[in-house]
Amino acid sequence: MNESNLIQRVTQGDAAAWEPLMLAHQEPVFRLAYLFLGDPDDADDITQETFLRAYHNLKRFDRTRPLRPWLLSIAANLARNRHRSVARYLAALTRSFRAEPRASLDLERHAAHHQDAPHLWEAVRQLNTDDQQIIYLRFFLDLSTAEAAQALRVAEGTVKSRLNRAVGRLRLIIKNDFPNLSEGFEI
Repeated sequence: MNESNLIQRVTQGDAAAWEPLMLAHQEPVFRLAYLFLGDPDDADDITQETFLRAYHNLKRFDRTRPLRPWLLSIAANLARNRHRSVARYLAALTRSFRAEPRASLDLERHAAHHQDAPHLWEAVRQLNTDDQQIIYLRFFLDLSTAEAAQALRVAEGTVKSRLNRAVGRLRLIIKNDFPNLSEGFEI
């Protein structure tokens, strides 16, 4: 059954139709939350809250659009709000530097060696929140420009310009702080 039909069934009171939708989108939502927060427990909380909010607001969702960007925008907003809490942010950042992420990251394949992945992770974490977000959506979650625009609720051109600036900043960070990465890493 396609996504639109499942959404329609949920809005008509069939709660069981929500499970396949959750299962289909749970990993990208978790990964985005994890990438923002760096803590699997916080990411689990954000994932659960995302699906609760989506479920309760599903009647207002435009079924002609894909569900994933909408879910990711909810997750991004929730993660951003949690991220603003300085104490939690510092604790999550410290934990993220001590261990590799639980979920496998697509961006790791761009590193020359597996051992470079933690350094690449640190480089991305040095970007400001907006730059991290656009890098996460395009490279970690592999969203198209259109999907990233929907998730961020901005124009596609804005996504392209933000991505270009973020990649430029990431290149500078890698060049200045992680010169060994610049040999095997290209965006």
